[in-house]
Amino acid sequence: MATPSKAVPLLFRPLPRGSRLLKHILLIGFGLVMLYPLLWMVSSSLKPEELIFREPGLWPSTFTLENYSDGWTSLKHTFGFYLWNSAVITGLSVAANLIACSLAAYAFARLNFPLKKLWFAVMLGSIMLPHHVTVVPQYIVFSKLDWINTIWPLIVPKFLATDAFFIFLMVQFIRTLPRELDEAASIDGAGYWRVFLQVILPLCTPALATTGIFTFIWTWNDFFSQNLYLTNSDNLTVAVALRQFLDSSGESSWGPMFAMSIVSLGPIFGFFLAGQKYLIRGMATTGLK
Repeated sequence: MATPSKAVPLLFRPLPRGSRLLKHILLIGFGLVMLYPLLWMVSSSLKPEELIFREPGLWPSTFTLENYSDGWTSLKHTFGFYLWNSAVITGLSVAANLIACSLAAYAFARLNFPLKKLWFAVMLGSIMLPHHVTVVPQYIVFSKLDWINTIWPLIVPKFLATDAFFIFLMVQFIRTLPRELDEAASIDGAGYWRVFLQVILPLCTPALATTGIFTFIWTWNDFFSQNLYLTNSDNLTVAVALRQFLDSSGESSWGPMFAMSIVSLGPIFGFFLAGQKYLIRGMATTGLK
């Protein structure tokens, strides 16, 4: 007797050739719409400043690199100085989140301690707490510690595992790892630290990459906190330095600002492309059991 063929759900049936072509055209169109602001900024950075708003098209009638040279040197320090400041703060933030959040996640996912479920619920609840609710008491604390106009308010909290989102992400990833690995290492005489460093941590590369990439992007682009705590021009980061090109009471340097904005996007694109495969793998596996 012939076995009846199983019906394929409509959702999983291949689209006709014409429909697939239309879908790709629509996706490319939406992609171009999303990229238009970036393309316009690139185009504006290559135009003479007087033509930026006079010629709204993407193709400049006159090309110039003067905006890049002016933007690099027009502030108190060269723009490379502010890139270095951002690199220091961002690098320390990434390292702090990778260390602190992975340790906290390992404790919640593998260890047993009093009130574990309560503290995990408190940690999850802190995700729903807006940052602006805590900014005033944090500022008062850092002011009492005489940390205003230093990088410590931006770095130290991350060493204390304050980013609950990344803790939760790593907890969910560690829970997907078989406990037999821990038990086998324990039989061989490994303690908690050795299990964490030699068994759990190497398997958490996708989750660590996801944490590192998002921490890098969010810290590099952070304007609010850096503008709040860094007031001296010698400590400014890229996000705050770009604001110096705009003058609400006088003439703004739009061309140099667009040019340096393009320069500041370089590290973000590079870091993202370097860890893209780990990011996709981490987002695809986190939360699955």
